[in-house]
Amino acid sequence: QLQLVESGGGLVQPGGSLRLSCAASGFTLDYAAIGWFRQAPGSEREGVSCISRSGGSTNYADSVKGRFTISRDSAKNTVYLQMNSLKSEDTAVYYCAARLWGMCVMTDEYDYWGQGTQVTVSS
Repeated sequence: QLQLVESGGGLVQPGGSLRLSCAASGFTLDYAAIGWFRQAPGSEREGVSCISRSGGSTNYADSVKGRFTISRDSAKNTVYLQMNSLKSEDTAVYYCAARLWGMCVMTDEYDYWGQGTQVTVSS
């Protein structure tokens, strides 16, 4: 069974950092482009970042450029989202998604989704 599991969320003060992990089971993440999305209360889900199957291509939403970094570790079958200089507006549930044999896109055209992890930025 193909499954994605996010972890690493939590409560952090403004200016702090968190690293989210997206671990896959049932398939090899190398076969998929991976996207990170987020949804805040009362808002639509938005694309945050994505990484290509090779890891050679990445994309970021303008709101997180220079603060967030996406990466992948094939040996651990995991994709990470390093989030620095966090702001209150980054508060949301973060989801990772896999697009098998597809390209890195910032829209929600992904095949598999995790259950999400809560990130709260507050003093």
